[in-house]
Amino acid sequence: MKIYNSIDEFKLITNAVVTIGTFDGVHTGHRKIIAKLQELAQECGGETVILTFFPHPRMILNPEDQSLKMITTINEKAELLEGLGVDHLIVTPFSRDFSNLSALEYIHDILVAKIGIKKIVIGYDHRFGKDRKGGLEDLQRLSKIYDFEVIEIPEQDINDVAVSSTKIRTALLSDDISLANQFLSYPFFITGKVIRGDQIGRQIGYPTANILIEETYKLIPADGIFAVTVEVEGATYKGMAYIGHRPTINGMTRNIEVNIFDFDRDIYNQSIRMNFHYFVRSDIKFNSLDELKLQLAKDRESVLALL
Repeated sequence: MKIYNSIDEFKLITNAVVTIGTFDGVHTGHRKIIAKLQELAQECGGETVILTFFPHPRMILNPEDQSLKMITTINEKAELLEGLGVDHLIVTPFSRDFSNLSALEYIHDILVAKIGIKKIVIGYDHRFGKDRKGGLEDLQRLSKIYDFEVIEIPEQDINDVAVSSTKIRTALLSDDISLANQFLSYPFFITGKVIRGDQIGRQIGYPTANILIEETYKLIPADGIFAVTVEVEGATYKGMAYIGHRPTINGMTRNIEVNIFDFDRDIYNQSIRMNFHYFVRSDIKFNSLDELKLQLAKDRESVLALL
């Protein structure tokens, strides 16, 4: 898959089969749309093109609203789309200037002149252009002038996408990892850099890799202990992850850390991927580090049984 960080990097192609959206999570609903995209591209000998935006429009148009959290970062999304066999991913930097394009400018200047659209797969409720005045009816009207075909995504499929995204976010924030993974069709994951912690885990026999998530918009599950697999240095290991404020030692910041089983190498400053498979228990304040150590031994057995 070729990735473009702006529409200007993209070279016009013939028979572009396009869809537009955030595709956050690249979940089961999105995958139905992508499968349709690929089916159409195969029929006309075309190439699949996904046009997405970053930052998310809400981050630009409502910068004071910090509540928006995404299931996948832009890099994680690209990785998932590549795995599905998408040919081209255009990541358009969203800006106020871009949001002020008229519907006609959006269709002619972007879709026709720069992408070379042959077919577009779009939802009945997709809005674009200045004040979100553009929609399906504009695409259908202008398709006759610019010679491209509009394929409407059924309302039920669009609703499935919206419902799935909401349910995934709700599930992750309530520690229902199994439900989130069911909607995603893969284990929810986070990627981040390993940073130095205060070594308390090492003192009690459970050394952890502390993970820094640089993208503040990334959705993080609710606090607790999780059964995970960790991808590091080209291999995959079992482990137990912790998210929380470490109440036993009166911690002040929210930590994301993982005890990787049967692993003792130095991986500071390396990027690792942590796949969440099961929720084990909620965060608890213990009376001492010895009590915490005893519980961690039980947690390890629970994780091994689950994995």
